[in-house]
Amino acid sequence: MFVCHVCGANDAEEKLVDETFRIDGSLILVEKIPAQVCYNCGEVVFSSETAEKIRTLLQRKAQPDKSIQVNVFAYQ
Repeated sequence: MFVCHVCGANDAEEKLVDETFRIDGSLILVEKIPAQVCYNCGEVVFSSETAEKIRTLLQRKAQPDKSIQVNVFAYQ
């Protein structure tokens, strides 16, 4: 049973999400990750199996499926 650790809600939907990671100064985008997303606050939760697969994927340092250009803005 899902219980959001941020807001305490107990209702979520299964979605595919995109998540960015910063590894050794490089920005990495992982697309289409299966996750539970809280209906109330939008918190994204990965299963332990999914988190482990992401960790393995990022540590492999394999060639990415594609590369994209990212615009960067400074807040200050």
